[in-house]
Amino acid sequence: MRHPLRLISLAALLACAYASAGDRSSQFQRCVAKCESTTCDTFNPPPLMRLTRWTCTDNCKYTCMHAISDFSVESGLPLQQYYGKWPFWRFAGAQEPASVVFSLLNLLFHVWGRGEVQEAMSNDHPMKRYYLTWSVISINAWIWSAVFHTRDTPITEKLDYFSAALAIMYSLYFSVIRLFHLYPVRKRNPLSGASRSVDKPFLFYVWTAACTFVYVAHVSYLSLALRFDYTYNIIFGLVLGMTHNVLWLAYALPASLSLFRRFATQPKSYRPFYANEAAKAVILTTAATCLELFDFPPWKRIIDAHSLWHLATAPLVVLWYDFLLMDAQDKGWKEHRV
Repeated sequence: MRHPLRLISLAALLACAYASAGDRSSQFQRCVAKCESTTCDTFNPPPLMRLTRWTCTDNCKYTCMHAISDFSVESGLPLQQYYGKWPFWRFAGAQEPASVVFSLLNLLFHVWGRGEVQEAMSNDHPMKRYYLTWSVISINAWIWSAVFHTRDTPITEKLDYFSAALAIMYSLYFSVIRLFHLYPVRKRNPLSGASRSVDKPFLFYVWTAACTFVYVAHVSYLSLALRFDYTYNIIFGLVLGMTHNVLWLAYALPASLSLFRRFATQPKSYRPFYANEAAKAVILTTAATCLELFDFPPWKRIIDAHSLWHLATAPLVVLWYDFLLMDAQDKGWKEHRV
């Protein structure tokens, strides 16, 4: 009778586990407690695990998570999440190696894009400084994304989220400057050839102050709140991202439906031939983001929807840089140089 009783006990434990998150199950908690009591006195992790700050407790949680997940797979039961994440096989100390690799891929494309902007755009182009700054901010965001997916801690989580929010905010910031012509320019007299500087419009300073205030308030709220407000953080990013996308979709509208002048020196009806590229970039970016909505257990405990999202955004970086460079080289900029 011992085996049937053991199965009944195990079934009860699994029922409890599936009634709540995996890390809240008594089975998981007992496993971790036993692991800590039997292994922590002699815990000696390899160098890469020491480098990525794996403690004995962390390792016990990882071991128990996969032990329970192994049983679930063998029994045909669904995998459970632990601490808000699916179970992943770690590699070289990284908790989510696929997301780390794909984050670094995005980083490399931004490094490439920065080089393209530096080479293709003249130094007196009014948008060059903004695109170069955007590339640096994006590189920083993907660095912290890779760090966060290597080791999920409260500090790396905040650095990842805050860096991502800054990248989204700055994308909207320079888009408004570009589309509503808030950049500084130097106008040339067609007769004399002389040029005169034109200061940045007052709205530039208002927009800069507003973006700075919103971002500082965003970081302050999430940093000072008793608990990290994940729902608010998601809504904040979505609102900024959707606003950015709507602006570039407006840029891509047919000439007969133009809502604003795409170039300050061109009529409202002027629509460059590559305008559809903006719509393509927006649509594909939105489609890639939808991967976040289709959460599913990781394939082979390696690839999940979130990592696929990071993979999908990598080629879109190239698409955005290509579009921005085509736009920067348009004839509409000929009389607009800093």
